[in-house]
Amino acid sequence: MKRVTPALALCTLLVVAMPSQAADRLALRDSYGTKATYEAEQGARTYQRPPAGFTPVFTENVSRHGSRSATDGEDGDLILGLWHKAQAAGELTGRGKEFGPKVQALQTEMATIGYGNLSARGKQEIQDTAVRLADRLPTLFASIARNGEKIDVVSSGQGRAVDSGNLFAAALGDSDPDLKPLIGATRTDKDLLYFHKADGGAAYRDYIAHDKRLADTLESITDQPKTHKAARSILLRLFKASFVDQLSSADQIAAAQAVHNLYAIAPAMAEESPNGKGWGMERYISRSDASWFGYLSDAEDFYEKGPGFSDSNITYKMADVLLDDFFQQIEQKKAGTSDLGAELRFTHAEEIIPLAAMMGLPGSTKAATPGRPYTYADNPWRGAHVAPLASNIQWDVYRKGNRYLVRMLYNEKETAFKAGCRPISKGSKFYDLGELEHCFGRG
Repeated sequence: MKRVTPALALCTLLVVAMPSQAADRLALRDSYGTKATYEAEQGARTYQRPPAGFTPVFTENVSRHGSRSATDGEDGDLILGLWHKAQAAGELTGRGKEFGPKVQALQTEMATIGYGNLSARGKQEIQDTAVRLADRLPTLFASIARNGEKIDVVSSGQGRAVDSGNLFAAALGDSDPDLKPLIGATRTDKDLLYFHKADGGAAYRDYIAHDKRLADTLESITDQPKTHKAARSILLRLFKASFVDQLSSADQIAAAQAVHNLYAIAPAMAEESPNGKGWGMERYISRSDASWFGYLSDAEDFYEKGPGFSDSNITYKMADVLLDDFFQQIEQKKAGTSDLGAELRFTHAEEIIPLAAMMGLPGSTKAATPGRPYTYADNPWRGAHVAPLASNIQWDVYRKGNRYLVRMLYNEKETAFKAGCRPISKGSKFYDLGELEHCFGRG
């Protein structure tokens, strides 16, 4: 029998533990849904080199705005209303007594920066992404500066997207002072970057407002015994059972969702916390309950913005205006009719999620069969991966003679184009422009 040394035992333990730890970390991140804060998904030194002789001539992106405060104070107001009633009745738990002042402090900080506005973390996420872009493509930006090419910055026109565009542009300009005069003022294009609220989103808005199958599906997903159990579990951390029992089932779920929403937004507001390290909201919701309510949030986004039902493209068809713009920018560059060296776009989850579905990006390829609701067990779609705060899609264009190649980064990770698009060689992340145009039905 082989003797197990302490060192071998430790190595075995680490091999077994590491996948489990990684899974736990992913599950924790998933519990935040699309409010997950941004993490670049690939190290700077691990990108593939372009084939010999190819040089970068253009880059373009679309980015969600950075981490922000909650869009309104509804969740905090709801839970603080309950908290004050429970306090007056002596129905708070030990944790519950801490919770009210902490929520009030978080509410105050969110109101101070403005509901829906970028937090300190959000500003840094956007600036850091710009710096990494400049570091990845130094020869491109040197060429832009040398040739006097323009850098176009465009946003949805919403405050946090405008601010993200301005911050990104400023950080890019700081990377090379010669770029500053070439960067245009952030302009607005609602049809391109707020299409869910523009004329092109009319059919989509009707679907959200009136589609009975959508409403019934989301109701069936929410109204499960596990939801009622998790909601009660969350509230019992804060309030005594006698107080929770006075609430209807619907009110329990609404209150638990409010707690989860505060938990989910707290990391985005970490730098505004008293110690600058976070609000500790995980103390007031268990991992399993946070995971379940994260799933419920993901289910809503999946059906309202993502792949949705397998027999319909209503949730993402309107994103074709943005995909078309990606191709048009490159085609104009190739034709010599564009003086742009970079096109930088800033938008929202409502645009990133359907674009990811339309493009067939990882995690967004599988729709739900009608009658078989989306679950974590049978579908890889996760809001925290598809469209976290500051999420981004970038195409870099390389040229050699008359041949153009395109590389895609998704949250700064080299990413293959959808199935059916063939790279220049097996395992390569570079694609001929003509191949992509054919693959996406443009040629």
